[in-house]
Amino acid sequence: MAAEAGVELLALTDHDTVDGVEEAVQAGLEYGVHVVPAVEISAVDRGGKDLHILGYAIDHHDAVFAERLRGYRADRDRRAWAMVDALRELGFELDDQDLRSRQTDDRSIGRPHLAEAVVAHPGNHARLAAEGRPDPSSFLKGYLVEGRPAFRPRERPSVAGAIDSIHDAGGVAVWAHPFWDISSAPDVLATIDRFRDLGIDGIEGYYNTHTRIQTNLVADRCAELGLLCTGSADFHGPRHRAFFRFRAFSTFGRDATLGPILAVTRR
Repeated sequence: MAAEAGVELLALTDHDTVDGVEEAVQAGLEYGVHVVPAVEISAVDRGGKDLHILGYAIDHHDAVFAERLRGYRADRDRRAWAMVDALRELGFELDDQDLRSRQTDDRSIGRPHLAEAVVAHPGNHARLAAEGRPDPSSFLKGYLVEGRPAFRPRERPSVAGAIDSIHDAGGVAVWAHPFWDISSAPDVLATIDRFRDLGIDGIEGYYNTHTRIQTNLVADRCAELGLLCTGSADFHGPRHRAFFRFRAFSTFGRDATLGPILAVTRR
């Protein structure tokens, strides 16, 4: 699908795992798409805020990095089951068999899986229809994001810890979709400055939901600080309501700054 959409540079960035990365690299060779080994780490910032740190050009075979990711997934699973308890306390029914199977197979349990479990249960259909949240995406936004009733925070890793882990695996660390998680422009800029002091290498300035003003703001600050400025459509699959197509972002006429991310495809 990426090749058909004209994608030339692709990274598979699943949360706290590199499962599938080697297969993606090999498929990229077959279809003529440059695939960068990568990961997306869910990290905890000040006040327990959940932010995502992308690791590009990592060594996805690194054993130490794999062990760290296992520890991150363990905390992710702990948080997931805490949210299952919260959903049940709120009166929702869900079959957790698939969630337990994922845990047994060492596959991560994310909020989309929880949302799917709630939406799929027939006992919730009438309530979800009445609330106008009949699909997983709308349910997730209503109940499982920060500030909503069933949200529970991660405990580890910190943003600094995620950055260090990525660097130790030979990669570059990039803060993903800043305006998705923080709405205030001054707060985004202050966070960029703070993360630069922690060793961040770049910011995802070109993103599906970023406006021209937001894009220019991030790109300008990256240029001032000498940071990479990357882009992504954040493709979640063809059936996802919001992130369902490749190349669904604009640079608004600016140039991305990819540095080592682009260099790794030319080795």
